[in-house]
Amino acid sequence: MELPRPRGPVSELLCRWLTSSSLDSAPMQAALTGALRDCAVVDDDDLQVALWVLCELHYQGFDAVDPAWEWRPETLAVRARIEEVFECELRRATHDAVRAVLSAPGSLADRLFALVGNADSAPLARHLQRRGGPDQLCEFLVHRSVYQLKEADPHTWVIPRLTGRAKVALAEIQYDEYGSGRATQLHSQLFADTMKVCGLVADYGAYVDMVPGLTLASSNAMSLFGLHRRLRGAAIGHLAALEASSSLPNRRYAAAVRRLGYGEQAARYFDEHVAADAVHEQIAVREVCCVAAAAEPALVPDIAFGAAACLHLDAAVAGALLTAWSEGRSSLLAPARSASRAGA
Repeated sequence: MELPRPRGPVSELLCRWLTSSSLDSAPMQAALTGALRDCAVVDDDDLQVALWVLCELHYQGFDAVDPAWEWRPETLAVRARIEEVFECELRRATHDAVRAVLSAPGSLADRLFALVGNADSAPLARHLQRRGGPDQLCEFLVHRSVYQLKEADPHTWVIPRLTGRAKVALAEIQYDEYGSGRATQLHSQLFADTMKVCGLVADYGAYVDMVPGLTLASSNAMSLFGLHRRLRGAAIGHLAALEASSSLPNRRYAAAVRRLGYGEQAARYFDEHVAADAVHEQIAVREVCCVAAAAEPALVPDIAFGAAACLHLDAAVAGALLTAWSEGRSSLLAPARSASRAGA
């Protein structure tokens, strides 16, 4: 995979630094100091691109970057500075929601399901089901591709950080996400198949240059939670909210795909998630989060935080798409490449 195009001084310096032989991070750190002082990380294009690049070193990496950069202390120090501010912003944004979960009566499962059920989000799925055109559906797929083409990977980091029943339950979910032993049924592959039917490029990372920082933030939050053992509670809370908020929207997305004439193969990814996520939400909430919390009660605040962060970022992205479309403009930074133009 190629490095994305820089969007400001931090990502420009970072990409140049990662393709050099120098370990001198002083210019990088200086640019970072100014950027962190002057902007909000959550929706800043420059910083979210930089953070996405740094996180991707732990996934599939980049053709022009020596794999050794993944664990160099200099690289980790830069990532840590962005992550610290990013995490603080997410905690501030979700403070009230987390407090509500912690203070509400009932079991942890009841409180997590109530958090999802009461979440306020723009009706993106309903819009696509009823009124969205082919261009809007393809834009939606482009935004989703940043995470969906590596679906489940960020949460898999958590498996070795759990024990007993919670570990087994999370492994059960992930086994389904990875196709239950069949490569053609990988959920990331099913999403790639949908993109191809809709005329889009399905290469990993193909559209990173075209999505705004807010979309990258949604993916980066999963990596943040998954890559840090101290945030394992947030990672499983995020997974629980992701699964519990998924089934009905995916039913609507499948209907949108069929209404627009893309057919059964394109709808297959969404159909799979209508059924699978109805099961996964129960396992993620009751067998992963609740069992882990019973073993480690100190995880409960972070479980609530991860769930609230998932819902907060998903709502922000949905709102951004619908706002752009209501104003008659694209939600992307540039027109999406179609499969026919991919080599142009």
